[in-house]
Amino acid sequence: MTPVSLQGRLGNLAGALGCAGLIAYALYAQHVLGLAPCPLCVFQRVAVIATGAGFLLAALHAPRGGGRRVYGLLIAAAAAAGVGIASRHVWLQNLPPEKVPACGPGLDFMLDTFALGEVVNMVFSGSGECAEISWSFLGLSMPAWVAITCAGLAAFALWVNWGGAPRQQR
Repeated sequence: MTPVSLQGRLGNLAGALGCAGLIAYALYAQHVLGLAPCPLCVFQRVAVIATGAGFLLAALHAPRGGGRRVYGLLIAAAAAAGVGIASRHVWLQNLPPEKVPACGPGLDFMLDTFALGEVVNMVFSGSGECAEISWSFLGLSMPAWVAITCAGLAAFALWVNWGGAPRQQR
């Protein structure tokens, strides 16, 4: 194994472990701290899991050249989806109280009752439960931290798989 492929493998493994840590904390917040996730929180978790899966696949596959770039773009796209979802959540949290949408049905009910496209539209329109801030750290809500972290993961994916790791000598 060349030093370049080892560095790419280790960088992608570090990204996968970072995503696993985010999901572990989300589960801790849910099951130990008692913070029930709203539908947008669940979608953010899906984006983080997809990002972590991309990092893990890249670490296991250890592609070279163009393959590294494809992995970098796919991982960054998953993380960017997380940024978008979390940003929408932060926007809902910062609406004036009179502009906050009414609470809607739970995600399980929506998935059982409606088509997936309708569920996505309803989730992104938001609900009252998505506007509640029940956790903060350094003045930022959990979705704000997810947006920041996903942006960092996207940059890290591009750095590891595109430009930051030294290129193999030809």
